[in-house]
Amino acid sequence: MFEQLTQLVQQFGGDAVVNNSAVPNEHNEAVMNEASSSIMSGLKNMVSENGGAEKLASLFQGNNAQDSSHPVVQQLTQQLSGSLGEKFGLSGDAASGVASSMIPQILGSLVNNAKDPNQSGFQISDIIGAISGGGAANSGIMDVISKYGGQFGLDQNGDGTVDASDAIAAVTKNSGGIGGLLGGLFGK
Repeated sequence: MFEQLTQLVQQFGGDAVVNNSAVPNEHNEAVMNEASSSIMSGLKNMVSENGGAEKLASLFQGNNAQDSSHPVVQQLTQQLSGSLGEKFGLSGDAASGVASSMIPQILGSLVNNAKDPNQSGFQISDIIGAISGGGAANSGIMDVISKYGGQFGLDQNGDGTVDASDAIAAVTKNSGGIGGLLGGLFGK
């Protein structure tokens, strides 16, 4: 996922960083690398926060990833802004401008690519795996899927919960595997 994220940062960093006179040219590449690292670490940190898995799950609904008022977008924007000011000496306004320009575009494109069935090289399960690191964090995201899965048609057997039996039913019904199951949750 880091590679896809880096590509999106390069794509959207042109106006926000390269063509921005507030960012010295000698820092352009480092600023974009910091944006990639900051987004990835911010998403990973959110997984361990209380309620973080729910915030992340909501990012995949509708166009929330592009909404600058969404809590995940705000948190990542503030984190990157602070980092750019601290590491590269950008003014508060310049750092905030770069972060608020890039974060919604990058997250929006990342989520849209993951939800697009024509983007076979990148799945929602890739994002979850990359930010959760497996183990207990994965469990937290799966808890959110269980909690809200019925709203997205994931309760395959109609028992009111989304669990392993629903995953098996989804796999045998759709042959989409766990990626298909997660895709159903996130509108893919």
